[in-house]
Amino acid sequence: MKKPLIKIAIILLCLVAGVVISGVVYSTTGFLIFGIVTDEPAPSPGMANAELTSLAYTVLGYINDEDYLSLSRVAHPELGIVFSPYATIALTTNKCFMPDQIAAFSTDTTLYVWGVYNGSGEPIKSTPGEYFDEFIFARDYAGSSIIGVNKIVRSGNALENITDVFPDIEFVDFHISNGERDSNGDYDWVSLRFGFEVYEGSLRLTLIQHSCWTA
Repeated sequence: MKKPLIKIAIILLCLVAGVVISGVVYSTTGFLIFGIVTDEPAPSPGMANAELTSLAYTVLGYINDEDYLSLSRVAHPELGIVFSPYATIALTTNKCFMPDQIAAFSTDTTLYVWGVYNGSGEPIKSTPGEYFDEFIFARDYAGSSIIGVNKIVRSGNALENITDVFPDIEFVDFHISNGERDSNGDYDWVSLRFGFEVYEGSLRLTLIQHSCWTA
């Protein structure tokens, strides 16, 4: 009698283990070991990257056109948009704007502190228009030859903490470089990054980050 009971116990344990493993696989991939649980195919990484890149180009178009109303409509309704002038994001000093504030950028003459300048540590105190002129409009990112999707194309000596500050972020890195040093001996490269997080099933803009060589 003992041997049949042992066999039954082993079978039951195997079934339980199979269900547990299947549940773990489903929670991470959307699939069960014993079959697909949905009629909809899982999106491929290529499709996801294409959608993310397309959205980033749309945001870039709004910025280039100074269409801040449209920019405000893709901003995260609850988190707003953090503006980081350098690679290291500092939520204590970097400025965060909510959608209604962004919509008014074209007429906003308020002097905000957006962070501190690399090297001097002096506050970056400017209007939205002045900040965009200095940290965003300086290059034509629409002509970027290198684009990183959820990947930082190039870094300087500054701490890269984008995924530490925003663990759920999806981002696109528009990178421009001529591969040479400028008159000050600094590497002449710059990146503009747009970060997005999911809100009610859609990607919404949470970060606009400027990055460049910092000694």
